[in-house]
Amino acid sequence: MSAFLLLLIVVMAVLGAPVFVVIMALAMWGFYLADIPLQVITIEIYRISDTPLLLALPLFTLAGYLLAESRSSTRLVNITQALLGWMPGGLSIIAFLTCALFTAFTGASGVTIVAVGALLYPALKQVGYSDRFSLGLVTTSGSLGLLLAPSLPLILYGIIAQQMDVGEPFTIQQLFLAGILPALLMVLLLSAWSLWHNRNRPIQMQAFSGPVLKRALLDAKWELPLPLLVIGGIYGGVIAVSETAAVIAFYVLVVEVFIYREISLTKLPQILLKSMTMVGGIILILGVSLALTNVLVDAQIPARAFEFIQQHIHSRWTFLILLNVFLLLLGAILDIFAAIVIMVPIILPVAVAYGIHPVHLGIIFLANMQIGYFTPPVGMNLFIASYRFGRPITELYRAALPFMAVLLLALLLITYVPWLSLAFI
Repeated sequence: MSAFLLLLIVVMAVLGAPVFVVIMALAMWGFYLADIPLQVITIEIYRISDTPLLLALPLFTLAGYLLAESRSSTRLVNITQALLGWMPGGLSIIAFLTCALFTAFTGASGVTIVAVGALLYPALKQVGYSDRFSLGLVTTSGSLGLLLAPSLPLILYGIIAQQMDVGEPFTIQQLFLAGILPALLMVLLLSAWSLWHNRNRPIQMQAFSGPVLKRALLDAKWELPLPLLVIGGIYGGVIAVSETAAVIAFYVLVVEVFIYREISLTKLPQILLKSMTMVGGIILILGVSLALTNVLVDAQIPARAFEFIQQHIHSRWTFLILLNVFLLLLGAILDIFAAIVIMVPIILPVAVAYGIHPVHLGIIFLANMQIGYFTPPVGMNLFIASYRFGRPITELYRAALPFMAVLLLALLLITYVPWLSLAFI
């Protein structure tokens, strides 16, 4: 009977059943084998829904969707171009910074490619960058920012890791602080490579203009306080993360709907529906995943996995490189939210047993997911960019590979230099 149930679950997964259905079915199967009442699943769903920090997810998501539907991306590009356009390679640096900031707020790599990439791609070609370089830049930069507050994947990892209570305790604020240096390292290495790669190309530079900068700042005067709210609220620890999310969501709503008036009141319900549908899916997956985690813990799966790995891998450094390979493949084939809720409960206890800090593991995990977005052959960003810019997917492979190599170097530094993640905590 149990073998038949497991086969049925596998068939459901192959036929494309929703992720939460497959996870819940596995949890129910595990509890059935252990003769545990299935009411435990509803208890787990209630337990996660009762987590105060969870309030931040829908609020930050709403703020991100509102920003994506407005002309915020245009204003952000205009400001960074007015500030940095005079530098050699300034537009490529502008692209990296803009994409990182936009992805941090929206939490969605694909949205950044569609909203910001559509602006930057023709601008990069116009000033003299090659077509392949421009394509690779906007495709790979779409996932920059996942390590910066208020990134939804960063919050989600923190919630799951805290619920497991494994390893050294940490706060979400510490997790946000941990992502700063790794994110800056990625932007710095990408910028340095871009300057070197285009050293012999006649790239046009925009002369610095005070009036242009003033106009760009005035156009975005209502959105400029957003980074200050994040820095003061989250990084500064002045108010709780959920309270910061409420302030930012309310502020963005007022600015985009009532001040800029780029989002009409008639369109607002549609945006609310899309954003909350996404959040609802994440929370549902999270709840059933915690139930499955209990099954795995009761069956001593993480402990057995650690024993098996320890028999074959004695070095912490070897474990880390194999972990990176696994996570890169995982990031290329699985949605980032599903990857976090499914794999973190399994990986975290094993990593902690090797002496890896949970915060450091979170940064490693998300850095891999970030690169996995454009890892050939099935990275999601590759298909989004192919559709958005009307280019063959194989062309996107070739364009993304140099940027991927640079970010893999950054990943190695993040993995083997824990100080980059733990310096501020």
